[in-house]
Amino acid sequence: MATCTLRVREIPGSSPGAPTNLYMIKEKIQKSIKKTTKLLVQKYKWHLPEDLDIPLITSFNPAHGDYDTPIALILSKTIKGSPLKLAELIAREIQKQQNKIISKIEILPPGHLNFFLEKSAFQKELKNLIKSSGFIRKQGGPKKSIIVEYSSPNIAKPMHVGHLRSTIIGETLANLYDICGYEVIRWNYLGDWGTQFGKLITAYKLWGAKTEIEKNPIQALLALYQKFHQEAKTNPDLEQLAQKEFKKLEQGDGENRKLWSWFKKESLKDFQNIYKLLGIKFDVNIGESDFEKDLLPLIESLKKKKLAQKSKGALIVSLNRFNLPPALIQKSDKATLYLTRDLANLIFRIKKYHPVKILYIVGNEQDLYFKQLFALAKILGLTSKTEVEHIKFGLILDENKKKFSTRKGELIALQEVIEKALEKALKIIKDKHPSWSIQKQKRLAKIIALGALKFNSLKSFRTADIVFNWEQMLDFKGATSVYLQYTYARLNRILLKAKKIGLGETKLLNQEIEINLIKQLLDFSFNIQRSASEYSPHLLANYLLVLVDFANNYYEKVPVLKETELKRRNAQLMLIKAVILTLKKGLEILGIETPEEI
Repeated sequence: MATCTLRVREIPGSSPGAPTNLYMIKEKIQKSIKKTTKLLVQKYKWHLPEDLDIPLITSFNPAHGDYDTPIALILSKTIKGSPLKLAELIAREIQKQQNKIISKIEILPPGHLNFFLEKSAFQKELKNLIKSSGFIRKQGGPKKSIIVEYSSPNIAKPMHVGHLRSTIIGETLANLYDICGYEVIRWNYLGDWGTQFGKLITAYKLWGAKTEIEKNPIQALLALYQKFHQEAKTNPDLEQLAQKEFKKLEQGDGENRKLWSWFKKESLKDFQNIYKLLGIKFDVNIGESDFEKDLLPLIESLKKKKLAQKSKGALIVSLNRFNLPPALIQKSDKATLYLTRDLANLIFRIKKYHPVKILYIVGNEQDLYFKQLFALAKILGLTSKTEVEHIKFGLILDENKKKFSTRKGELIALQEVIEKALEKALKIIKDKHPSWSIQKQKRLAKIIALGALKFNSLKSFRTADIVFNWEQMLDFKGATSVYLQYTYARLNRILLKAKKIGLGETKLLNQEIEINLIKQLLDFSFNIQRSASEYSPHLLANYLLVLVDFANNYYEKVPVLKETELKRRNAQLMLIKAVILTLKKGLEILGIETPEEI
């Protein structure tokens, strides 16, 4: 009989610190299904695929129970049995376990199992949630490390709008894995090496002025780089001159090294201003240049292992067995490439940190490049204990669904985008709160603007292109961070008016609208785990949107502050507090602040 690993949705290879609710109703039911299916596999000698998934879906339709699983349908595809008969078999076995929280199990054609739970189970779990005050705990035990590489701007160039998604998606994934108990290493891999620096040094020596760079470093350096390309159209000798200057840099020429260090220092200052504004902090800021010394030994090692071969004077590694074009690791003029440096970087990371995962948050267009890098890593045996993943994302488009760029086709500077968001948010706040001080208006505008930029990058599946529609991004009623922030402030106002929350009896929360809101709260850690395991922050973002829909519906239909029965009123206030805590934590993971008033 083939063995079968039954998997409840969780992070593959998760550490002992994976997030757990203190109130895992869903987990209890999944364990019952898992236990039952294992017994049936042994009894009937079923042959099932490895790592079989057991989905459990929360139902908000009382006719379909509280939770639903299509496990019988999934099994029937493999063992060729009737889904209805399999569902009946599974239901009978689960009922034998006498799980006290399940009141009944119904079967819905073509083979769904619908679980009806005792209301007291949800009421009890809400009580545990409120007691925990954090609704998620990290279990003890050794932590596994994970490296998340994101942002990765190029020195001497302004960060552009394309860096926004990499930075925001990367930071959110880092936050997700952190809360899942991993030792997260936030890694900013800087583009600080290559032939472009030969061009920049050439341009500076020909046309540069120290005072201009000191006044506005990034713009002055970019202008020099652009001038080089413009002049090179009529003077092809400039390209050869740039190659010579880069070769001198590689060989340690004092003047060129000094210029390069200065360009890098000024660029990092500019980047740091943006990171500070976005609330981003890295554990490692390291560049391509840091691996220059490792390249010749790496190339020699590839030659010695007979993996590298000559092709038209260059050095390549064949990737035929992966159905990929060959990897170019050294040019015919002996210059190395980004790929060579990335391979050296990967070796360094694995040797120093022993991570279980390395995530590269880079756009869709680099798909082939990462396939080649990962193929090289596999050939060298680097990925036997370390998973490497290219976490792709789509483009940012304007309101006409064209690439978000200037008239020249260049990507818009990130600083410009942030400033425009701040300007638009400030206008909204001034119109909404004209009596507030300008400092207070600006403070709230900043929270709203940055939240809108981040949420717009996160709410859609990451590989999809996203549209920059300022009006929609800052809509108080749409699928936006402003809607989430407004709901948070609105619910918080109820607690402020109540002043004091006494002990409430959660068993008094017995209305369908209240049970459904509790169910949604109990799905929080499940959505965190799923967002991390599928590298999909949009799952958490959309979970929060659904949560506030439930919360606003409750706010509108249940006048909590008018409730005359004190114990029920306190229970309702406890429920609202649980929503506030969950919403705050969820937005914090997405890197979004929650203002007390809006």
